[in-house]
Amino acid sequence: MDTNRRDALKLGASAALSGMLISNAVAAPDERQPIVVEPLTGKAGFRVANYLPRMGASSRLGLVTNDGLVVDIPAEAARQKIQLTFDPTSMISLAGSGNQGLLQLAAIFKNRGSNLANVNQVILLSPIPKPQANIYCVGWNYLDHFEEGLKHRADTAVKEYPKVPVLFTKGTQTMNGPFDNIPYDAGISTMIDWEAELAVVIGKKGKNISEENAMDYVFGYSAYNDTTARDIQQKRQSGQWFKGKSLDGHGPMGPWIVTAGGVNLDDTRIICSVNGVEKQNASYKQMYFKIPVIIAELSRGLTLLPGDIIATGTPSGVGAGRTPQEFMKPGDIMETNITGIGILRNKIG
Repeated sequence: MDTNRRDALKLGASAALSGMLISNAVAAPDERQPIVVEPLTGKAGFRVANYLPRMGASSRLGLVTNDGLVVDIPAEAARQKIQLTFDPTSMISLAGSGNQGLLQLAAIFKNRGSNLANVNQVILLSPIPKPQANIYCVGWNYLDHFEEGLKHRADTAVKEYPKVPVLFTKGTQTMNGPFDNIPYDAGISTMIDWEAELAVVIGKKGKNISEENAMDYVFGYSAYNDTTARDIQQKRQSGQWFKGKSLDGHGPMGPWIVTAGGVNLDDTRIICSVNGVEKQNASYKQMYFKIPVIIAELSRGLTLLPGDIIATGTPSGVGAGRTPQEFMKPGDIMETNITGIGILRNKIG
């Protein structure tokens, strides 16, 4: 490990442990449920949010502390006279800044001021509201999910589990915020399904990446939901995935990105509930194709760029796989919890 990387991890660990509390659901100023700050499972890392300090302000990046406070990165960099090597309003720019960017985050966090906003007093946006390319997705990455869909799939050609990751994309217009509504139009679809997923954000340009080196290309992780219109996917499109998964706003992400050193993947669970009823709950360890395999396969002849998003697949428990099938309707609340990272809460309609 190079010296800069080692220093970044050391400073990140100090930052991660310096909050007053391990985890806190700080009271929200209105009727919203408070935002839960999940404890980090890794020893070194940061929660980096994209947010508005207030309505009408410009968006910027912030570091979220363990006790639910937000460190304004551009303001603190200016106060501390740190010349940033990345654009403090762009997560993609930060992702591509490498170890130097992490070291600058650590310095900002360590020497932060005391006049910090509560995370419930700001407006959290998608960490990457305008992806530079379609969101890469992995299908059937949990064996139970592959099995539960067999009887409902329009395309019956695939009966045996694939030998390599099955890849598809969602359009960039699907991106949505961590607490924003999911659009619902009964004239388009009445079979809106949940799919909780762990999202990977790439931090370094690469092509033909080996499994052995794949994790060096990861900037961080986020919670994601591959919300899907099953009637479009299975009926109108005859089993083809892209359109049924690419309706506007059908891809909430956030509430922040946890940099790679802050996440122990083996301690991560992927959980989804609807109206408080748990629907999905699986461990990263149950994922069939792990992240190094996914990155290696995806990058074969295809260049990955900093800020690219990979949704790594959903576990069993989706509405389409149930008997009888279940789908969301206007007013339903979909919660996506990636433990050690964060929780999304999205209302349908």
